[in-house]
Amino acid sequence: MSTLTLGIIVITYMFVLAWLGYIGYVQTKKDSDYLLGGRKTHPVIMALSYGATFISASAIVGFGGFAATYGMGLQWLCVLNMLVGVIIAFIFFGKRTRMMGEAHSAKTFAHLLGLHYNSRAIQVFVAAVIFIGMPLYTAVVMKGGAVFIEQIFQIDYNIALLVFTLIVATYVVSGGLRGVMYTDALQAVIMFISILFLLFWFYHILGMGFTEANRELGNISNLVPERLRELGHQGWTRMPITGSPQWYTLVTSLILGVGIGCLAQPQLVVRFMTVESTKQLNRGVFIGSLFIFVTVGTIYHIGPLSNLFFLKTEGVVASEAINDLDKIIPLFIDKAMPAWFGAVFMLCILSASMSTLSSLFHTMGGAFGADVFPKLFRNKNSKSTLGVRFGVICAILVSYIICYTLSAGIIARGTALFMGICAATFLPTYFCSLYWKRATGQGALASLWVGALSSLFAMVFLHRAEAAPIGLCKALFGRDVLINIYPVYAIDPILFALPLSIIAIIIVSLWTQKRAYTNKNNII
Repeated sequence: MSTLTLGIIVITYMFVLAWLGYIGYVQTKKDSDYLLGGRKTHPVIMALSYGATFISASAIVGFGGFAATYGMGLQWLCVLNMLVGVIIAFIFFGKRTRMMGEAHSAKTFAHLLGLHYNSRAIQVFVAAVIFIGMPLYTAVVMKGGAVFIEQIFQIDYNIALLVFTLIVATYVVSGGLRGVMYTDALQAVIMFISILFLLFWFYHILGMGFTEANRELGNISNLVPERLRELGHQGWTRMPITGSPQWYTLVTSLILGVGIGCLAQPQLVVRFMTVESTKQLNRGVFIGSLFIFVTVGTIYHIGPLSNLFFLKTEGVVASEAINDLDKIIPLFIDKAMPAWFGAVFMLCILSASMSTLSSLFHTMGGAFGADVFPKLFRNKNSKSTLGVRFGVICAILVSYIICYTLSAGIIARGTALFMGICAATFLPTYFCSLYWKRATGQGALASLWVGALSSLFAMVFLHRAEAAPIGLCKALFGRDVLINIYPVYAIDPILFALPLSIIAIIIVSLWTQKRAYTNKNNII
């Protein structure tokens, strides 16, 4: 494809995004418009925005590369994404969240929990965790998009990262959630069509049918590199050996971390509060499930099968064709797909990156300007959104800087790590706000602290995948992890932190409730 044609496609795409961002800007009159889109978002727009926010470049580039390296066991994550991330999320969490948000007039996730438990401390704590922790995930998404552009079009990584970050920043800062959701919907459609074409074209160039390709992939299990076999790899069509290091990474970090963590993602939860009625959420279940099934299911399926393509064209499997698993999918697209599709798929990756980035930037901005510093830049105009916009800019700068510190192969693990932390920190408090009336503010705050601190402790001192690179445990105690006994150091922090967080909210809530009852009787 000529540079001129590519330029026209990209410019047209950017122009449409700018136009949708402008529409969002025009329709944003007050803070509730900026933060929640006025609570009158069309259910189709909401569902598409939810899906596009859920599926980022990390799912396509990072998790696709992980699937290419370690196999189709990652398809269990696709199942959980649909079952937990869409069906359970919309039906069992979404409806009550929307009603509770409307009853409290909540504008953010932190605001929702703070008002429900009547605790300013909870609101600030949740917002602080979002603003401090979310830049890591944001940086991972930014890297996913930049790596793809760099690999496909040989554009300097620094330029690619800077340009599309500035573009996202423009429509998030100006258009608020309306602009974000309008652009999300367009980007979701681009992602859906691009990945659907990728699936059909892949089987075309492979020259095999579904059954034949999967059977052939199973027959080359003897080509698994020795370094992967030592970790428990049994072939790309089989789960790793139960209890092996690869099994713990796949099951505890990726499948459970992301599969459960998606329920407590602030940028997703707030989508439920943007529609006008709970009935409209029902219409989003099918759209969201179909979107996840096609996009995530295709990438997790093509990833392992790309080994057949690389074996045919390069004489080696995917992980041997290129060492950085984050670059396997971009390399496959570059070599296997038509030249024109490279431009189209670039838009797909840009869409995946931008849709998620815009939501993350907006969420962090809301945490900063609406939750932690609600009076910032609001001397006379109580409806001003300048504080939130300033928070968005700060979040962008922090995420941009972190992006340059990330190592190779970090995209999938970084995503799982962040979602696991969200699950351990937020999920018990969020769930109890919807379903357990006996939960108290003290119990919720205890759960938040226990979840956050135990996640951090496990990450720094127990889980070798993070503890070794961080190096703090090594500096203090002379070893990578405190408990150097297998499988303790291979178990993801979510399996330590989430149970402790659940126990904390139950015990402290019951104790404070009993104490309050006792004090009341003593007074009487």
